[in-house]
Amino acid sequence: MGASFVADVGGTNIRLAQTENGQLKDIKKYLCNDFDTIADVIKAYMADYPEQQFVAGCIGIACPVNSDLIIMTNHTWRFSVKELQAELGLDWLHVINDYTAVAMSLPVLDASQKVQIGPGEVKPRENIAVFGPGTGLGVGHLVPVSEGWQCLDGEGGHVDLPIYNKDDLIVWEFLRDKYGYASAEEALSGRGLVQIYEAIAQHRKLTVRYTQPAEITSNALNGSCNVCLAALNRFCALMGTFAGNLALNAATHGGVYIAGGIAQRFVDFLKSSDFRARFEAKGRFQQYVADIPTFVITEPDHGLIGTAAYLTQNFKG
Repeated sequence: MGASFVADVGGTNIRLAQTENGQLKDIKKYLCNDFDTIADVIKAYMADYPEQQFVAGCIGIACPVNSDLIIMTNHTWRFSVKELQAELGLDWLHVINDYTAVAMSLPVLDASQKVQIGPGEVKPRENIAVFGPGTGLGVGHLVPVSEGWQCLDGEGGHVDLPIYNKDDLIVWEFLRDKYGYASAEEALSGRGLVQIYEAIAQHRKLTVRYTQPAEITSNALNGSCNVCLAALNRFCALMGTFAGNLALNAATHGGVYIAGGIAQRFVDFLKSSDFRARFEAKGRFQQYVADIPTFVITEPDHGLIGTAAYLTQNFKG
């Protein structure tokens, strides 16, 4: 039987691996900007394993996946799935949304691959939600079906930014004035953290000193900048309200998970922030969401793990 590969494609990086009995091996990471096309980077990966005959592949990618033509949202790549399959000489190739991949990883993550934030217990074989602030804001829902799990695709990162109080309204108005529409992604992403910082600085009539999310995060964590600290607190609070909305939307008694590369960097800060209080601040349904657990995924390869889980569930050889 031939080999299978999986890929996890974000706006910045692409990670590739092989699957063997549902397990990952030979994981490699590449910069998307180093390659003109996605075919080029997959061929480069395959060339490193000339002894393998690749027959199947599954790609999780950060953009809508609703036709044969794939056009990335936060990168320049675009391709036809059928043409890519033919170019790579594969018997089977599926392209799934990156948050379908992330969602498919959730049932197989163990306690060492995630950190729980606040109370609640996972109910097995119940609906699950995941969202991830990163280059953009991905959202996925996972529901149990007879053959395993089914992810409900969507573009939930582009819903309206939820407002809970006047501090949220400052951010919302800043984004509305800038873009004409204040989407959740424009606050809950890397650039979103910067824009929250800019909104607070503008409201306080202070000079904007930082332009990178890593700078704002580090200055918040070391206490050297009050505006950065306020921005990171607002970021966590907005995540909490957003996560609580996901929980109510799909009765996610299997949990709500935070993916992406940002929240992993300040897990302890998130635990002590308003995240969980805002998650539960749902009026008459406070107790309903209080029983639902929330987690930060700390496993760096969760996108690949989920893509492999999708391939294992759907590719029958």
